[in-house]
Amino acid sequence: MKTYYRIIAYAKPFSRFAIAYAFFTLLAIAFGLINYSFLMPTLDILFDQQSTSVNINIVGNSIRSWMNDSTKSLISAYGKGGALVAICIILMISNLFTNIFKYVSLRIINRVRAVVVKNLRRHIFENITKLHLGYFSNERKGDLVSRLTNDVQEVENSVVSTLTVVFRDPATIIIYFVWLFVLSWKLTLITLVILPISGIIISSISKKLKKQSDAGQQSLGNILSIVDESISGLRVMIAFNARKYVLGKFDKENERYAKLIRSMGDKRELSSPLSEFLGVSVVAVILWIGGNMVFAGEMKPSEFFFYIICFYQILVPAKAISSSFSTIQRGLSSAERIFTIIDAVPEIQNSDNPKTMQQFNQEISFTNVSFTYGNGPILKNINLTISRGKTIALVGPSGGGKSTLADLIPRFYDVSKGEIKIDGINIKEYTLESLRNLMGIVTQESILFNDTIFNNIAFGKPHATEEEVMHAAKIANAHDFILKTENGYHTNIGDRGVKLSGGQRQRISIARAVLKNPPILILDEATSALDSESEKLVQEALTNLMKNRTSIVIAHRLSTIQHADEIIVLRKGEIEERGTHQSLLEKDGLYKKLHGHALALN
Repeated sequence: MKTYYRIIAYAKPFSRFAIAYAFFTLLAIAFGLINYSFLMPTLDILFDQQSTSVNINIVGNSIRSWMNDSTKSLISAYGKGGALVAICIILMISNLFTNIFKYVSLRIINRVRAVVVKNLRRHIFENITKLHLGYFSNERKGDLVSRLTNDVQEVENSVVSTLTVVFRDPATIIIYFVWLFVLSWKLTLITLVILPISGIIISSISKKLKKQSDAGQQSLGNILSIVDESISGLRVMIAFNARKYVLGKFDKENERYAKLIRSMGDKRELSSPLSEFLGVSVVAVILWIGGNMVFAGEMKPSEFFFYIICFYQILVPAKAISSSFSTIQRGLSSAERIFTIIDAVPEIQNSDNPKTMQQFNQEISFTNVSFTYGNGPILKNINLTISRGKTIALVGPSGGGKSTLADLIPRFYDVSKGEIKIDGINIKEYTLESLRNLMGIVTQESILFNDTIFNNIAFGKPHATEEEVMHAAKIANAHDFILKTENGYHTNIGDRGVKLSGGQRQRISIARAVLKNPPILILDEATSALDSESEKLVQEALTNLMKNRTSIVIAHRLSTIQHADEIIVLRKGEIEERGTHQSLLEKDGLYKKLHGHALALN
């Protein structure tokens, strides 16, 4: 129930719904009870039965007496025919109010449902955006998407949709049971002994359903991961004729999910006929015991008839509750998967009393910085100073730690040992927002969104004017090709910018960094994936962007960093060489070998 209460907590303050819902629900139940209460005296008097009750219950006799007197008054005033008409009108009015109050209570529940789902989905997405990058290395993207979509939908369809079962139906059962005690406490006690047996049988099915639901939601997440990876890598899949292999993986997981769904469906559908059979069995026992009580004169026929009607009013919500157990279990399983994301604590957080970084004035310094990820060290004992306005290039073989070193500056990851300072203050003492606000990043893969060119450029500055966006595009050598697109700056570029070429996407990314106007710039192999013509345009844009900025450039093509103030050569997480382009060539070390290899390729 802890998980259930956590879900309901997303409707806080729940009191704004609970009081109104309880009020209208109780009114609906009360008027529903009135509908059936008039049947007992009506049967007695219309069929000339004695109006005296054999029930020794004082409360029951008082209520029965009031109903008898009311019915007799109607007969005296209007005759039996007129009394019947009056009672029918009363029943219609009472039923109208019952359904009005029921409708109002359902509207309140619908509001609760909408609020819970909205807040839950937002909380998940908010926490996803807070998590450190390392978290996503261990999670499959398709599974995360499944939790945000399918699992939330399951919670909505099962847990939130059963709020009426959790609140209204128990209240109905309690009120009608009180009335049954008024009618015959002996018969009701026997009923209370029999009913829990059916409840135990239904709950055993629900427990099995929860286990299978856990496996089912995990399997669905795996299916979405396969689909996402296949769409993203469609070119590679076609090029390597790997369609059958991918389809085989999909079919295997899809078959597993289908088996789980079939098994869950069989158990879920079993709960309804089983609960109905158990309910009828209980009624049969009551008919036998109650019939004998009528024969013995312990109950009047009208009282027993009314008792059966009231008991059926209990069976409907009781059946709904037993059936909803299986539905709720599926939702709780999904909720637990959701809460694993919500409960995940971001490793990269602000300190207790963080400072706001207003501007960058002096230098970035690495002091004995080491970083370990997984089982092995990525960086070892890095000491480096990057002065304001200087360009530092990071080069070296793949896996040397170049991108990792750059990622430590905006705190995408935190150092394992040592410290990184900006203007003499450890970057952990700054707020993440103010630290990253002073940095612009252009990566090898252009990260663009399914939106207009304008909105992609203005991504980090949503209130930018059209003039500012156009100025940034001109600096990035993007203005001319943007004007040639269908709607200019308001052209939608498709998923991940698929409507643009690689060079165009990269120049949009550069324009985005230009608009932000950061004092610190990180370029992570920004031209390595481009052809010669695109590279020339992008490199010119990068040169414009780097003017008067502190730049950390990760270079694959060494020709792009020859004019760097200092070149850092990394191998196996350590600084092997450092210096200017010319001084490193004179050393006849790793850099010269890399440079010679680059010249040979060209």
